[in-house]
Amino acid sequence: MLDIQFIRENKDLIELASKKKHITFDVDELLKVDDKRRELLTSVEKKRAEQNEATKRISDKAVTAEERTFIISEMKELKESLSAEEEKLKEVVAEWQRLMVQVPNIPDMSVPEGKDDADNVELKTVGEKPAFDFEPKSHIDLCQTLDLVDFERGTKVSGFRGYFLKKDAVRLSFVLWNYFLDFFAKHGLETMMAPALVNREAFIGTGFLPQSEEDLYKTQDGQYLTGTAEVPVMGYFQGEVLDKSELPKKILAFSPCYRREAGSHGRDTKGLVRVHEFYKLEQVTLCEASHEESVKHHEAMNALTEAAMTELGLHFRTVLNCGGDLGLGQVKKYDIELWVPSENTYREISSASYFHDFQSRRLNIRYRDEEGKMRFVHSLNATAIPTPRILVALFEQYQNADGTITVPEILRPLFGKEVIGK
Repeated sequence: MLDIQFIRENKDLIELASKKKHITFDVDELLKVDDKRRELLTSVEKKRAEQNEATKRISDKAVTAEERTFIISEMKELKESLSAEEEKLKEVVAEWQRLMVQVPNIPDMSVPEGKDDADNVELKTVGEKPAFDFEPKSHIDLCQTLDLVDFERGTKVSGFRGYFLKKDAVRLSFVLWNYFLDFFAKHGLETMMAPALVNREAFIGTGFLPQSEEDLYKTQDGQYLTGTAEVPVMGYFQGEVLDKSELPKKILAFSPCYRREAGSHGRDTKGLVRVHEFYKLEQVTLCEASHEESVKHHEAMNALTEAAMTELGLHFRTVLNCGGDLGLGQVKKYDIELWVPSENTYREISSASYFHDFQSRRLNIRYRDEEGKMRFVHSLNATAIPTPRILVALFEQYQNADGTITVPEILRPLFGKEVIGK
């Protein structure tokens, strides 16, 4: 959420942000509602002051009985008028809040123009593409041959996009989680295990609602299942005032994740790329209210995930996301994409974003600066690792001609063997 005064003073910027992000938003409508809100608020406050003054006069011993009767009569009319305006103010404020949570954040000047992920800009590639002297198999064929995943029974038990990981795929998932936990802990991140069941307020605060409601699973109690630990971790600090000495807070959170994939009909219906239920380690950082600090941490968080992928020996590229591939609150975003040989393409494995105070203003997460002034923290997040998605590229890049899969060298001490399938 942006400050309403900033919106009023920078109407053109909001319009440009909407255009660049390909988001439909009428800033003029918001400003009209805000004018009405301000007008009603001023009138209500004035009438409340008049009501308080009249109450004082009634209790004044110097006021005669006749004067008191007249004041009470006037108060009755004032009370009725005030009650009507307070009710109207509630309606206007509700509409104002509805529009305020739709205001897009301003993207960084370095964000390229573009409609969707096809317009993202490649920044670099890391490592060499694996060279095969045989036709590489898909992760689906590899998994089924080695009995690592059962898609058929997964669909039978949990429906469309369901799956069972089995045998070494399960063991490798645990090894990857432990490897990433150790890797990020060495770089000073505090670890958390976050809940997947989260109240609506945290989703509104992080910007996932109301825009992405169709992609969320909702319970009969009005709670939602989250698709990333970013949501509960930001909710963890909701309404709190942090000590400046605590900043930056760097957290690595593990959680089960759920997405309906409502907007991806017909895409990746087979395999482990786009599933409804998965697990993820997510980086979340809270820092001082400084653009320079946000940029510094954004680069560092993305670099950490790049370093982890490099240690795994995976070939990948990093892209800068275009305006149309940014969410409502994101100022700038990088995607790391792993090479998938059977598809001859790259697949997104991690996103790193910063928001300035967009999320913290909604969630009221603040700190007191050196001058004693309350400031909203800046927030950032970056995927550390999603499973089972990482298995797609890992299995395909490390496959052998005989259908076995070589285990990345750095994982072998934890995994206990060098090859899956022997």
